[in-house]
Amino acid sequence: MQLSKNALQLLESRYLRRNRTGKLMETPDAMFKRVARHIASMEARHKDKWAEHFYDTMSQLLFLPNSPTLMHAGLPHGQLSACFVLPVEDNLKSIFTTMAHMAMIHQQGGGTGFNFSGLRPMGEIVSSSGRQASGPLAFMELYDTATEKVRQGARRSGANMAVLNVDHPDIEAFVKAKSKGTILRNFNLSVGVSDAFMTAMENNSKWELLDPRTAKRIKSISARRLWDQIVGQAWSNGDPGLLFLDAINRDNPLPKMERIQCTNPCGEVPLAAYGSCNLGSLNLAKMVRDENGKKQVDWDLLEHTIAIAMRFLDNVLSVNTYVIPEIAERTMADRKVGLGVMGWAELLILLEIPYASDQAVELGERLMEFIGSKSKETSQSLAKERGVFPNWESSLYYPDRPMRNATCNSIAPTGSISIIADTSYSIEPLYALAYQRVGVLNGRVQNEINSVVVSHLRRSGLWSRSLQALVRDTGSIQEAAGLPNELRNLLLTSMEIPWRYHLRHQQAFQKYTDNAVAKTVNLSSTASKETVSEIYSTAWHYGLKGITVYRDGSRADQTLQACRLNKLSGC
Repeated sequence: MQLSKNALQLLESRYLRRNRTGKLMETPDAMFKRVARHIASMEARHKDKWAEHFYDTMSQLLFLPNSPTLMHAGLPHGQLSACFVLPVEDNLKSIFTTMAHMAMIHQQGGGTGFNFSGLRPMGEIVSSSGRQASGPLAFMELYDTATEKVRQGARRSGANMAVLNVDHPDIEAFVKAKSKGTILRNFNLSVGVSDAFMTAMENNSKWELLDPRTAKRIKSISARRLWDQIVGQAWSNGDPGLLFLDAINRDNPLPKMERIQCTNPCGEVPLAAYGSCNLGSLNLAKMVRDENGKKQVDWDLLEHTIAIAMRFLDNVLSVNTYVIPEIAERTMADRKVGLGVMGWAELLILLEIPYASDQAVELGERLMEFIGSKSKETSQSLAKERGVFPNWESSLYYPDRPMRNATCNSIAPTGSISIIADTSYSIEPLYALAYQRVGVLNGRVQNEINSVVVSHLRRSGLWSRSLQALVRDTGSIQEAAGLPNELRNLLLTSMEIPWRYHLRHQQAFQKYTDNAVAKTVNLSSTASKETVSEIYSTAWHYGLKGITVYRDGSRADQTLQACRLNKLSGC
């Protein structure tokens, strides 16, 4: 097992066990063995064999589970899931009980999502006390403060998703909440959008804001004006994103049980109240083989890894520690897992397919169809061996398809595990060929230059001191003289790729993903509000479940920074 310098830094900082004095007591290899043994411990037969399979798959960086599993598996009272959704009802007991549950989840490295739309709007008279209601934003700020306090002692910072439906009377205040940049720093914000609103916006119609308790009209506003406010704030600082709730519920595997109103913090897992999901990702950059001197997708290795990863994720559900009884009950009833991918951009480079091409989009759809199909086949096999998930009879799979898991796939951002695997994030294009990662390790800066790109340029005989200096300075090869156009197209970076290809990749992977796809459309600092509007509108027309944009430099705390942005040396 060979890990990068950045991977070792991250593992030592957050994942590897230490004693009470802070001394490291674990190596990366020992961590993978600890996790493998614990996840295999629930196997009725052949525990050692499965522990070996799990270890081999992780140590070869073919598949990695979400961070809480790597951190806590095999430790007392270890919470292994990353994604949770909690209910917020319109009474103080619910609001503060949920905040306590949030703190317990964050303490163990999980993230939480909330839909605050059930809370009465600010200023409404509370009949029991005669006082004015505080409104959703006041309680979001309270949750934000609690998150800040808890994260100070946690190995992995807590994160939140706040959703407010587009017909809530406080929606305009919610949209503008981050305009000052001083509140809700521990929240991603998303507007819960309906098809009806999108139609009203496109028709430039009036839009009614409704009392969340009575559904009576509070006032009418211009749908287009509200849209412009959403777009303007997203252009300004990346928030809010959009959740297309009707699209989410069209794919809800349990429509008889509930209407889903929220997702986890990054949007890849739509969940009902008290729902949770275990995530893991396949490293696509490893799923290649040489054939007559050219690299091809290794479909056999991919299929083998999917089967092991799905069994791993289902086992996590059984050995997990659930800090809240309601979450244990709902999670075990649905047994949702989310097997996703990372290293997509690097796989395309290895195959010499430009990200901004129809060929890449077609391969993405074919690849995710394969992953989705094989994931469900494994879930069916597990159902024969272990039984169906308890809510199966209320699911879309009943009665023809016995399944162990209500969902199988989810495309997560893979922020930390991509660093461990030394590969590109999720299905994102390369952010830059060289960049700095800021704020991941308590203020420590990590320099990154993509090794797959360097290897490709060396094989092409084009890697030189001058090109290396240019890549380190700009994060790109586009300003280099004398390079073939095919190479320029192959190595386009995130902000050099037309935004429509960002969405087409998301659409291709979403087509065969039963949860959702977390994807950010990265834009240059010069991108216009009109461009953001077109991206958000196109995402709805493409049938996506959610969309986020980020304009370069629009936040002071930007995690990935091209070297030129800060004019720093040594990148």
